[in-house]
Amino acid sequence: MTTLVRVEQADFNIAVEYQAGLNRLALQHPGACGAVVSFVGLVRDYFGDHSVSELFLEHYPGMTERSINALIERAQQRWDLLDTVVIHRVGALTPSEQIVLVQVASSHRPDAFAACEFIMDYLKTDAVFWKRERHGSGAQRWVESTADDHKRAKSWASDGSEGSGSPGPD
Repeated sequence: MTTLVRVEQADFNIAVEYQAGLNRLALQHPGACGAVVSFVGLVRDYFGDHSVSELFLEHYPGMTERSINALIERAQQRWDLLDTVVIHRVGALTPSEQIVLVQVASSHRPDAFAACEFIMDYLKTDAVFWKRERHGSGAQRWVESTADDHKRAKSWASDGSEGSGSPGPD
């Protein structure tokens, strides 16, 4: 199992990251991969009933990466994963910019889908980031995980569910 975690200000190119993942798989697990699931999150221009002109993400280097690696380790304990990538941006981001890439490779589609969803759900609640929105009016507010974010994350622990994926090979 290979893992890549990057926290950076620079934007990422999903095509480049996808190809790099395929190259790692070809070298380390030739012929074993049956599925690669990728999720890219974008900055929205609204939250609730107000507009958002900027999202600023802060992090504590080292601590943030450890928190993300811990999430990936939890996913590895639940599903048969071959390669996992999490790239999360920090700094000032504007609406429509990419904020996160989660990419999971597995021998089977259900494991890849479920692990990708699991990692993303826990990134929203457990990863060490501080988010501040700037509204269209210029006002600012700190952003916390929503009740829905916590409900989704808690559902993975409370019912033993494997998420939206079904058990067994595809």
